[in-house]
Amino acid sequence: MEKENTFDPDLVHEIFKLVWKRKATERGKNELSENMDNEVGASSSRRSRPTFANANALKLSSEFLRIFVAEAIQRAATIAEAEGSITIEATHLERILPQLLLDF
Repeated sequence: MEKENTFDPDLVHEIFKLVWKRKATERGKNELSENMDNEVGASSSRRSRPTFANANALKLSSEFLRIFVAEAIQRAATIAEAEGSITIEATHLERILPQLLLDF
C-alpha cells in the first residue's frame, strides 16, 4: 500500500516551537507588567522550562494537519465546481471554513 504524502514532522515541530516561543514571550511581557511590585515566586521556574513534543505526537499532528488540509481543499473544490469555476478561490475557502472548523 502506497503511503500518502504528509507534512514533515520536523516542519510541524519547528512551527510548534515558534508558536510556543511567541506565547512564552507574550506571557512574560504580560506577567512582567502585572507583577512589577510582587516577589518572584516558586511558580516562575515552571515558566522557564522548555516545552517538548515526542515523536509520536509530531507524527499524529502531521497526519491531522494533512487530513484537515485535504478536507478543506475537497470542500472548497465542491463549492467552486457548483459555481462553475475550475479554480479554488479564497472566497471558496472562506465559505467552507466555519463548518470545517466546527467539524474538526
